[in-house]
Amino acid sequence: MTFGEAIKSGFHIINKRLQLVGVQAVLMIINCVSFFIIVGIPLGIAFVIFGLDLTGVSNAKDILSMFSSPSDFIGRYLWLVLMVVVFALLYFLMVTTLGLYVFSGSAGVVGRSVREPLLPFSMKEFFGEAGQFFFPMMWYAFLVSLLFLVIAFVLGIFGGGAAAVVTAAKSQDSTLALFLGIFLSLVLALVVIGVLLMFLAVTVYGIAVLYYRREGSWKAFREAGAFLRKRPDAFWLYAIVFFGYVCGSFFAMVISYPFHLIPIIGTIVSFPLQLLSYMVQGYLGLVVLAIVFGYYHELEIKEKPPVAGLDAVPVTDAGSTTPEDTSAPQAPVQDETPPGTAETLED
Repeated sequence: MTFGEAIKSGFHIINKRLQLVGVQAVLMIINCVSFFIIVGIPLGIAFVIFGLDLTGVSNAKDILSMFSSPSDFIGRYLWLVLMVVVFALLYFLMVTTLGLYVFSGSAGVVGRSVREPLLPFSMKEFFGEAGQFFFPMMWYAFLVSLLFLVIAFVLGIFGGGAAAVVTAAKSQDSTLALFLGIFLSLVLALVVIGVLLMFLAVTVYGIAVLYYRREGSWKAFREAGAFLRKRPDAFWLYAIVFFGYVCGSFFAMVISYPFHLIPIIGTIVSFPLQLLSYMVQGYLGLVVLAIVFGYYHELEIKEKPPVAGLDAVPVTDAGSTTPEDTSAPQAPVQDETPPGTAETLED
């Protein structure tokens, strides 16, 4: 499968199942409404009890003055702070769980559509795939999050080491320090981009392994890494489609951003545009997922055609094609004792 065929197949799969984009749009609306219900109401109650006039919220000084002394603020309104923190954590947990459930259903539908292209989309299929794939996806997301933290920690150590080298060079020569600062910054930036891109590629291909192989989280991640080492073209395909996803998402955000600067009317107009921008990003993300799933399925999962040979000879109604039945007819076996010999012996 060429890159062009994989990309074309990914767009074709998602274009026939645009309902997945609608599901993601509904998820965004639910998240916005839930934020105002779960977090907004407790914050409003807290503002009223704090004595802050809600009509003056536009004045940032009124809000910042509340946090001029955090220790006094927390000591005075401890139970309200705890209430807000608990509701914020509850909202984060709900949004994460719901988002992971929707992503599991979307990934399951995409994976099954790659395997069965003629299968139409249905909400029953979506919920079925989400129910089966949710817990494997949850553990996989937990593993990936831990690995990301480890990678970020290691990259942070390298960044701190580079900063220490530049600081030490400043005490010797400012020109050398400038050169080292630029050089190490470029090297560190390239390393960070390369490591993160490779990590994302392994993560996304690992989702395909997790779905098709039904392996454990760590084994799926390792098999995805082995697959990319064996097929470097798979990494370059992901790099291309990821770059396209970033560019498309950037243009979608740029189109909707200027409306935020218009007072009152801009806020009203920007919400549907923001929803449209989110839908474009969701559509592009699903296309990337479909391309990765299709490419992995074509190279690793799809059955190969049978090898030509005896097993490929078709069986017809004329008879069997086994070597025993197709061999030349043998001559009839004669009796070893000549006729009349038994009578001679009796005499």
